[in-house]
Amino acid sequence: MLLNIQNLTKFYGTKLALDSVSLNLQEGKIVGLLGPNGSGKTTLIKVLLGLLKQYSGEVKFCDKPIDDMAKAHIAYLPDKNHIPLHWNLKWAFEFFGDFFDDFDYERAGDLSERLKLDTKSKIKTFSKGGREKVALLLTLARKARLYIFDEPIAGVDPVAREEVFSLIMRYCKNSQDTSLESLPSNPNEPNGSNGHISAKSGKDYNPSVLIATHLIYDVEQILDEAIFLSYGKVLAHKSVADFTRNGRENPINLEQAFKEAF
Repeated sequence: MLLNIQNLTKFYGTKLALDSVSLNLQEGKIVGLLGPNGSGKTTLIKVLLGLLKQYSGEVKFCDKPIDDMAKAHIAYLPDKNHIPLHWNLKWAFEFFGDFFDDFDYERAGDLSERLKLDTKSKIKTFSKGGREKVALLLTLARKARLYIFDEPIAGVDPVAREEVFSLIMRYCKNSQDTSLESLPSNPNEPNGSNGHISAKSGKDYNPSVLIATHLIYDVEQILDEAIFLSYGKVLAHKSVADFTRNGRENPINLEQAFKEAF
């Protein structure tokens, strides 16, 4: 099991953000974390990234507690640009390559060509769409165990959405194993002696993808499974086929199934 969450509960003061969330995520799946704004998607992501530590319940990644070692295997695309605008792509490649051992320079170069991004131009010269492509490139250039995308198609035109989905399918469906056993075991040195987030290559495996979005109709085409989240509670977690067919004579789409769940 890639990810196991049991009875995860998180409060912000007296406000309940996550309410006894229990989930299992297997390898090789593209899963939609679906819900309206304020449903708890971002809070759950922050827990998975180790950014929130004060919560009750249990969160395990590859049978190990979420910590800096596990984060070496999680590639994250936030919903806001996080790359310094005075950098060019070559500088970004060097930074990510120094920090993440699973960063693949060949893949990064291939992505820059596919996305038609000039590696020598400063990011501040790119359009808003170009800057979003840079963030997507740097995420996909890692050979991670789990990719997390937070609203990757919000504000993106339909043509660009198809491109995003195509790249996720191409680069996230096959990768190299980065066994947790290869990571430093000393909890006081989670990033290894050189300061890198370490992840050593091994056997082939299928990474998983978690896509948090409220644009259910658009993302359905690439999902294997969907998680319906509302007010911090999991309403349902099933395969897309189970949601849309569910013994029906006339199948419905995932957005209709989501509305029914509410």
